Amino acid sequence: MSQIGGRETAKAAHPFPVPHRLAPDLSRVEAYWRGLLRGGADMPFADDLNPNDLGNLEPRLFVIDVFDNPERFRFAIVGEALPGGLAGVFLDETALAGPFEFLRAQASATTEAAQPTYFRQEGGKGSYGRLLLPLWGEGRISVLLGAVAFD
Repeated sequence: MSQIGGRETAKAAHPFPVPHRLAPDLSRVEAYWRGLLRGGADMPFADDLNPNDLGNLEPRLFVIDVFDNPERFRFAIVGEALPGGLAGVFLDETALAGPFEFLRAQASATTEAAQPTYFRQEGGKGSYGRLLLPLWGEGRISVLLGAVAFD
């Protein structure tokens, strides 16, 4: 509970919580991200990110540049197993379909929470899980590392 204007309010539930058990490939990406941590830092530095380090997972990885004032997100890298033609495109300038449904909302939540987030899509044209991991740079969260695990 927290106080707002003298009233007690319940703390909001995280909209994109990371489950206790992730798909093995997403667990591997999360372990890589945690392995980039320096000292007592809560998140890795963007300069340390190298998607090539994840080998066979690289085709299902994507990297998003984070801008502030106003908050915007732009695909920097999109792996070859994911929809093409998105590198350099801002998320709010394109229709986002599978496996990128609700990606703008998840990216915003990841930036606001300053912690990993997870999205799960069931059925439709296929089921998948998507993990977003924040990285620090230029005095703020400047990059998000994303990974998709298809069922």
